[in-house]
Amino acid sequence: MENIDVTRMSAKGQVVIPGDIRQALSLVAGTKFVVVGEGDTVVLKRISRPSIADIDRLFSESRRYAKRAGLKKSDVGKAVGRARKK
Repeated sequence: MENIDVTRMSAKGQVVIPGDIRQALSLVAGTKFVVVGEGDTVVLKRISRPSIADIDRLFSESRRYAKRAGLKKSDVGKAVGRARKK
């Protein structure tokens, strides 16, 4: 079910997310969003902490990429060392 409502922006640029939408999406005070604007469209995307499964998936993809690129653990250690010196 789609939640559709109308709101307006204040003089300070603040936009109220209607209560029924906040409740349906479990939005609470302090929720953070990424704001994307293009043309006449503004999109708010909630930022949430990644799950352990998301983190595991990211590490797996990183390992596969490193293997395809021919990187070794020692290469990573050297790169970290160089970055820390900067």
